[in-house]
Amino acid sequence: MERGSVRRVTVVGEEVLSRPCREVTAFGTPELSVLIDDMFLTMYVADGAGLAANQVGVSLRLFVYDCPDDEGVRHVGHIVNPVLELPGPRDRRLVDDSEGCLSVPGATMAVPRTDRAVVRGFDKDGAPLVVEGRGYFARCLQHETDHLDGHTYLDRLSQRDRRDALRQMEERREDVFARRALKAAALPPGRDQV
Repeated sequence: MERGSVRRVTVVGEEVLSRPCREVTAFGTPELSVLIDDMFLTMYVADGAGLAANQVGVSLRLFVYDCPDDEGVRHVGHIVNPVLELPGPRDRRLVDDSEGCLSVPGATMAVPRTDRAVVRGFDKDGAPLVVEGRGYFARCLQHETDHLDGHTYLDRLSQRDRRDALRQMEERREDVFARRALKAAALPPGRDQV
């Protein structure tokens, strides 16, 4: 990644993660381009497969992704003002698989998600986009859209599993933050933090 600065990743419990994000209304702006560059770099430093704008403290409907599907095909991009479409009940297949979140550092839990998803929205210049995902990439699209609606994967867990995830986070978060800090410190000067 050649552009951008690393931003602080918000952590579950911060208000920006628990409220729906605002629609982007100004396309093609330098500010939107900078935000997307910063989100990509932040996602890479944090070893993520996707990152929503509210995870860097910006309450806008936008996420970036660099995520493989189950066939190993890499999907890289961003989508603004996404609307998620899931298969109907007769075509829906739920898969329980392990899921983590950069805003729940160090915790992973099994979360049921559909094995297919479509997201419709726009690119940073306002051109319409349709992104289709299967398997792990479908999980990523659903996870990131949840963020923009003010939810984390913890909201999809039972009370007991949620407590377990928060316990995992408490035990592992300092190690996760230390790894992120090391990766950020290895970046060229001026790009390690905003």
